[in-house]
Amino acid sequence: MTLSVFCILLFAALLHASWNAIVKAGNDKLYAAIGVSGSAAVMALILLPFSPQPAHASIPFLAASTALQVVYTVLVAKTYQVSDMSQTYPLMRGTAPLLVALISVLFLGDSLSSLAWVGIAVICMAILGMACNGRASSQRGVVLALTNACFIAGYTLVDGTGVRLSETALGYTLWSFFLNGACLLTWAMIARRREASRYLAQQWKKRHFWRDWHYGILWAGAMGHDPGAAGGGRRAA
Repeated sequence: MTLSVFCILLFAALLHASWNAIVKAGNDKLYAAIGVSGSAAVMALILLPFSPQPAHASIPFLAASTALQVVYTVLVAKTYQVSDMSQTYPLMRGTAPLLVALISVLFLGDSLSSLAWVGIAVICMAILGMACNGRASSQRGVVLALTNACFIAGYTLVDGTGVRLSETALGYTLWSFFLNGACLLTWAMIARRREASRYLAQQWKKRHFWRDWHYGILWAGAMGHDPGAAGGGRRAA
């Protein structure tokens, strides 16, 4: 891994933690999450005409990933409604890499070196240890966080294959951003039109509303900047 890719991965992790903090701090956590995803979709839509298009073979994986990520985004909001981010965020992000490694080895025929297993174990134990040292979370929050870890592992595995088949990590990632945000915005305007309209009317003049959108735009722009880090940075964060 080059230094530039490593720095982009760290930056992606910072942005990911930041948008989770935005969702946690939001008055309506679901709409805060949709706001970040929607702004990333807008940025992706702007960049898509200038990026390579993914191969047709990757489309089923792109569709499956979008479905998983929509559920993931909703679960993030639901989790932060009932629990403390300092515990549930590490649970979500710390459990997923272990699930990915286990599924890859047991069912997909991948192999990992002993050093890789040690690294995964150390990282997972450290993150889970952070979660255990915080305030007691509600049982529902812990269940939601662990459930979401399964969805994170799911879209990580799907995207791993999808990116390889797409022949363009950049195009695949931008389409993923666009479809995820577009689906969430469409759902909000159809299923909860009155609530969504009321939220927009109340929040659009407030500073934190535009901060949410700026983070989403920065997120999509950062991931679109480096095709090699796009898939990994976004998923690992």
